[in-house]
Amino acid sequence: MHFLDQAKIYLRSGSGGPGAVSFRREKYIEYGGPDGGNGGHGGDVVLEAVAGLNTLIDFRYSQHFKAQRGGHGMGKDRTGKSAPPLVIAVPVGTQVLDEEREEVLADFTEPGQRVVLLEGGMGGRGNASYKTSTNRAPRQHQPGIAGQELWVWLRLKLLADAGLVGLPNAGKSTFINQISNARAKVGDYAFTTLVPKLGVVQHRDREFVLADIPGLIEGAAEGAGIGDRFLGHIERCRVLIHLVDISGPDPAEAMRIVEDELAAYGAGLDEKPQLIALNKVDLADAELVEGFAAELQAAGAGQVFPISGATGAGIPQLLDAVIAHLPARTATETKTVEAEEEPAADGTAWSPLD
Repeated sequence: MHFLDQAKIYLRSGSGGPGAVSFRREKYIEYGGPDGGNGGHGGDVVLEAVAGLNTLIDFRYSQHFKAQRGGHGMGKDRTGKSAPPLVIAVPVGTQVLDEEREEVLADFTEPGQRVVLLEGGMGGRGNASYKTSTNRAPRQHQPGIAGQELWVWLRLKLLADAGLVGLPNAGKSTFINQISNARAKVGDYAFTTLVPKLGVVQHRDREFVLADIPGLIEGAAEGAGIGDRFLGHIERCRVLIHLVDISGPDPAEAMRIVEDELAAYGAGLDEKPQLIALNKVDLADAELVEGFAAELQAAGAGQVFPISGATGAGIPQLLDAVIAHLPARTATETKTVEAEEEPAADGTAWSPLD
């Protein structure tokens, strides 16, 4: 599946149906009078967050969404049929922004969350509603109120508990493959990861989601390399794992570059808790690992975790530190508990339709 995290779409709610002009024409009834019904309500435009989606690729091929208009009013005081709402499914973590990308109109953070973004127009009044003691045969009616229209941007920010950052070739893909069910591409060249990846990590009876984003290089905030557009996917993370390659030319400088890019991006990324992991220690001896760890601490790092994404060495200690920053129950753990609920006392399974 192709990954797309931004899309611009056009939305239009349905117009209300016009009211009817009608008079009763029945045998043996001398004074029929007006009986034109009102028009139906136009369809609303509703956005709903659904589980199981992690891309906006569907909106690349469908950019225009228009709800149906309400039905016409009819004789015999019949109101026109109201149009059903147009429900648009979006991934959990989607933000809806105005056309100028300055205002967040909606933010979907939970499955099942629904927002009526545009309301349908009201139906027009039929001539029966204009009847008065002095106006016994009105012929006026109202057209339906026009629907609303809007261009919006959809921006996806993946929901993850922890985020993985580092320079290209820091070993992020190997690391996430080692500890999760992700199948990230691994290669001996820069920018192996081109789009964010998610993996579910299970450690010490805990479960959390880890997000891997493409590597950052100096000047990413100005568009160098892949740029910083994917940093939005770790804005919601509670903790960041910063991988530093011990085999690189200067691990302390590599750490500084990534931290500077996080600060340049803003959104509080530089204020999030960071766990510095000195990766690929299987390629160095213990003395060199100790020396580089001390150098990183002198450069501002707190505790440094020597690890190897290839062999798994040191990773349990790092994951213990990650879990210490997580809530008592993550979103994936909550879903697991719900799935294991026992049936009701009468033996019937719970259903949302009950």
